[in-house]
Amino acid sequence: MGVRLPEPLLLFLRGTFLGVELPCCTTRHFHQQYAGLRLSYTLYSQASACDVSLIVVLTCVLLVTDDAVLFSHFAACPVDADTGNLSAGTGGHPSGMNSGRGGSNCRSPACPESFREGAQLGVGGSAVLDLRCRAPGGATELRLDSHPCVDVTAAALRRGRPEPGRPEPEPEPLPVCTQPFSHYGQALCLRFSQPCAAGECLQVRITYRVGEGPGVCWLAPEQTAGRKKPFVYTQGQAVLNEARGRCPLSAPDAEAQAWADSVKGGGFSGEVLAGRQAADRAQQWHQRHAPPLPRSEGALGRPIGLRFQPQALGSPGPPPRHPLCILVRRSRVWAEPCLIDAAKEEYDGVIEEFLATGEKLFGPYVWGRYDVLFMPPSFPFGGMENPCLTFVTPCLLAGDRSLADVIIHEIAHSWFGNLVTNANWGEFWLNEGFTMYAQRRISSVLFGPAYTCLEAATGRALLRQHMDVTGEDHPLNKLRVRIEPGVDPDDTYNETPYEKGFCFVSYLAHLVGDQGQFDDFLKAYVDEFKFQSILADDFLDFFLDSFPELKKQRVDSIPGLEFDRWLDTPGWPPYLPDLSPGDSLMRPAEELAQLWAAEELDPRAINAMPTSAWKTYQLVYFLDKILQKSPLPPGNVKKLGETYPKISNAQNAELRLRWGQIVLKNDHQEDFWKVKEFLHSQGKQKYTLPLYHAMMAGSKAAQTLAKETFAATAPQLHSNVVHYVQQIVEPLGR
Repeated sequence: MGVRLPEPLLLFLRGTFLGVELPCCTTRHFHQQYAGLRLSYTLYSQASACDVSLIVVLTCVLLVTDDAVLFSHFAACPVDADTGNLSAGTGGHPSGMNSGRGGSNCRSPACPESFREGAQLGVGGSAVLDLRCRAPGGATELRLDSHPCVDVTAAALRRGRPEPGRPEPEPEPLPVCTQPFSHYGQALCLRFSQPCAAGECLQVRITYRVGEGPGVCWLAPEQTAGRKKPFVYTQGQAVLNEARGRCPLSAPDAEAQAWADSVKGGGFSGEVLAGRQAADRAQQWHQRHAPPLPRSEGALGRPIGLRFQPQALGSPGPPPRHPLCILVRRSRVWAEPCLIDAAKEEYDGVIEEFLATGEKLFGPYVWGRYDVLFMPPSFPFGGMENPCLTFVTPCLLAGDRSLADVIIHEIAHSWFGNLVTNANWGEFWLNEGFTMYAQRRISSVLFGPAYTCLEAATGRALLRQHMDVTGEDHPLNKLRVRIEPGVDPDDTYNETPYEKGFCFVSYLAHLVGDQGQFDDFLKAYVDEFKFQSILADDFLDFFLDSFPELKKQRVDSIPGLEFDRWLDTPGWPPYLPDLSPGDSLMRPAEELAQLWAAEELDPRAINAMPTSAWKTYQLVYFLDKILQKSPLPPGNVKKLGETYPKISNAQNAELRLRWGQIVLKNDHQEDFWKVKEFLHSQGKQKYTLPLYHAMMAGSKAAQTLAKETFAATAPQLHSNVVHYVQQIVEPLGR
C-alpha cells in the first residue's frame, strides 16, 4: 500500500549532465559511444518521514564501461500524450526516426514501484542497459562506477536482440563484486560466465538500493527553510551520481537522446504542470523527453505532482492556498511556502529578460522551460544548472535583487556547460570560465559596463584570496588539471576555473579586438559544438580557424601568453581584462577603505562619502579592500561597524561573508557571534570554507569558534562541505 502523502506535495524528476571523470575511457567524444538505458526506481521513507513537502528524485544519464569495451544506446519509449501510455517501436526522435547511431529501441518503459514505507530512508530500483561489445577480441567483464552506499542486490544478463514473435531469452544471473577504484567511489564488476563476442548485443539489468549517502540528500524538517516537513534531493556534481544507485552516472560527456520515464505515487492526486506529461487513474505520471539532438530536453526537471493553481507573476488577487510556485511565460520559480513571497518579489519579471538577452548574444535557448527551485539553506552551491530546472540557494533572496547575477550565471550555463560541455573534469574551465564571461556579457548589456566591471573586480578579489590560501603554484590553479589518483574531481570546484578561465576568454576577446565580432564567434562556437563534450584543444583549434589572421600571427605562441601556458601553468592569470569602466564605482570605495585604514580616522572625510546610495557590489568591493588592508589599527573595525550598521548587521549573504572575514582577521571578538550565526543559517560552500579558513588562521578564540561551530553544524551540511571543513579544522598531522 502506498504511503499517504498529504498536500502540498511537489515531486520533481531531475536529470543532469554534470559529470564524472572517466579515467578508463580512451575515446575523446564519449557522447558518440554511449547512450541510453531505462530505469525503474522507488523512493522509500520511514513512516515518520512520509509527510513530505518537497521531493527531488534521481537523475538519469549514463553508465561508464571499462576501457570503452562496451557501449549502449539511448532509445525512447514514446508517450501517448492523451493516454500516458508508453509504446514500443519508434525510439529516438519524436518523428519515429532513430538517431542513426546503431542503438536498439527500448521495448518497455521505466516501471517504478509505488512509494512505500520502509525501515529506513533509501531509493531503490533497477537500471537496464542495452550494450554492444566493441572489443575485437570480445569481453569477459563489465565494470561500472559505484559507491559504498549502493547495495546491488542482483544483476542479470540477456544475450542477443529479441526477435518479433519469439520469446525473449531467459536472463542469466551475474555474480556481483566490487573492487577499489578511487577514494570517492568503487568499481562494480559484473563477470560473464561466457565471453561476449565482438559485435554481440547484450542487455544487463542491475537491481539496487541506495541508502543515505552523498548523492541523495535526506533532510530533516529542521534543516529546511520552513522547518515543518522533511526534504530529499539529489546532487550529482561532480562525482556523486555513483552514490545514487545504478542510475546512469552523470558525466560531462554523456549523451541523452529521446527517452521516457514514469513515477507512481500512492495516496495523492496531482496536477501535471509542465512538459508532455499525462497521469493515469493509478496516479502514475509519465514524462517524455524527446530531444532533436543529444541532450536537448534530456534533463528531467519537471514538477509533476501538485494540487493547486499556480500564481502568475504579476497577477492580482490573493495568493493560492499552497503557494509553492509562481509563473511567467517559460519560467516558474518554486520554493517552500515560507519563501515564495520573497521569491516572487525578487524575480518577478527579470528571468525572462535574462533569457532573452542570452538568446540575442549566444543563440536560441533550446531547453524549453527555465524553472528555478529554491533549495534548503544547506544546499552547498549558489546554483546548479540542471537543464530545465536550476537549483539555487535561498541566500539569493537578498530583498533588493542585488544577487541576481547568480541567476544570470546559471542561465548562461544553458549555452556554456549544458549545450557545450567539458569532456572531463580536468577542463572544468570550459564550463565555468565561459559561463563567467557570458554572465558578464549579459550583465553589461542589461546593467552597463561600469556595474559589470565592479562585479568582475569582486571576482578578481576572490581569486586573489583563493590563491593566497592555496599558493599560486598549487596544481589546482591551472586551467587544465590532471585528474590522477589522489585528486578528487570535486577539488576543481574553486575560483581558478571561474575567474582565471574568465581572464583567458577575455584575453581571446582582446586578441580579436571587436566585441561584436567576438560575440558572433561565441554564437558560432555554440552552434558548432552543441550537444557535444569537448576539450580545450577542440575549442582553441576552432578559435584559430575562425580567425585566420590571428592564426597566421601565431597568437598561440606569444611569449608569456602562450595558450599552453594559460592551460598548464599554475598561478595568477598572465592577462587581466581592463576594468577601468568601473572606476567611477570602484574609486570612491578604494578611497573610503584607505580612510578607514589610517591610524587616525578623519570623521569629516568619512562622512562625506555617500555610502547610503551605494549598491551592494560597491559595498562588497569596499569590504574587499578593507579585508586586504586588515588588520586595521585598533578600534577601527568597531567604529566601522557602528558607522555602517547596514553592513555589520546585513542579511545579504555577500556582505555577511565579507564582514565575517574582516571580524576574524581583526580578532573583533564581540562580533564573533555573527560569524557563528551566518554559518548556522546556510551551508553554501563558497561562504562556508573561507570563514573556516579565516577562523583557523586567526586567534585561539577564533579557532575554538571554528571547532565549536563545525561540531554543531556538521549534521546539516552536505557531505562534500563536511569533508572540506574537516580538512581545514582537523588537518592530518595536527
